[in-house]
Amino acid sequence: MPLAPLKPPPRPRPAALLDLTPDWLGWVADNRLWGCSPQSMLDTMVAAGLDATLSEAAIAQIEQDPVFLTAQRHQQMLRKLESVCANQQKLWASDPGYGVIEKRRGVSRDEFVERYVRGSRPVVLQDVAEDWPAMRRWSPADLRERFGHLEVDVQVGRNTDALFEQNKAQLRQRMRVAEFVDLVMSGGATNDHYLTANDEMMRKPEFLPLLQDIGRMPPLCDPALLHTAASFWFGPAGTRTPLHHDTLMLFHAQVVGRKRWRFVSPLQTPLLYNRMGVYSPIDLDAPDYQRYPLLREAQVLEVVLEPGDTLFLPLGWWHQVSSLELSMSFSYTNLDVANEFSYVNPTIGNW
Repeated sequence: MPLAPLKPPPRPRPAALLDLTPDWLGWVADNRLWGCSPQSMLDTMVAAGLDATLSEAAIAQIEQDPVFLTAQRHQQMLRKLESVCANQQKLWASDPGYGVIEKRRGVSRDEFVERYVRGSRPVVLQDVAEDWPAMRRWSPADLRERFGHLEVDVQVGRNTDALFEQNKAQLRQRMRVAEFVDLVMSGGATNDHYLTANDEMMRKPEFLPLLQDIGRMPPLCDPALLHTAASFWFGPAGTRTPLHHDTLMLFHAQVVGRKRWRFVSPLQTPLLYNRMGVYSPIDLDAPDYQRYPLLREAQVLEVVLEPGDTLFLPLGWWHQVSSLELSMSFSYTNLDVANEFSYVNPTIGNW
């Protein structure tokens, strides 16, 4: 049963606050909650053309505003949660091997579940995909020959939109596989066009022959479910996937070319300015510490996937991916352990 609301005080809001526009009122509250000094705020407001006396009074009065005081109480609970994450991360990072993504062979199911699934550690398996038929067969020419007449939805014009991944639906373009192969082969290194998992081509019967090129899988995967849980990725050198986290665990096999993966622990989410969905506005390849100062505290892990490598992506790990060469990859989520999770994602946007 919800709690009854507290009886509101009869005191009206002070005049100085009422004289500010809603945007400026929100700005004052935001900046005080972020810990900005009153003097720096006053300087900014005066430089923007606001009256100095009014601005100074508004900054002082916000500290007594009941809405602001309520926000501060919620902020205290948020800070506690952030400190819990930071302390758990400190324990994780105290492992001497924390900063290195392991590359391993011969991992048993029991060890894998305990060390990597429950232990939430990325790892690269080098003995899963190395003997797949895909390793010998897949190439742009093979894709064109077998599937060139079929149509797929690709993302085109990604370079025109800084939020290309969030706005992927608007960048969708339907074309024949042969056309896309030609575009990749002639376009050079670029992020402008990419065939990603969002096309869901592996759910279409006409592309099921690709699954015949997949061999053995990690011991905690159910091969019978592969056709419902597979994704195909193909693009030129230079394609990028922005910093984000998935909502389930997956394996990602590199078949052609190399990809660089950069990771940040889910326990460091408070450092990544996650204001919209599962995305961070941060570019780990070109970090802007002035705009995102908390990023300085984040520890970034990195690994390059070579052909034949299979990456395990644990739950919630932030990752940013770049294709170093023309790349074909195959990912799958048919784990036989619990792999359905829910997130309460923010919808704040550019804040």
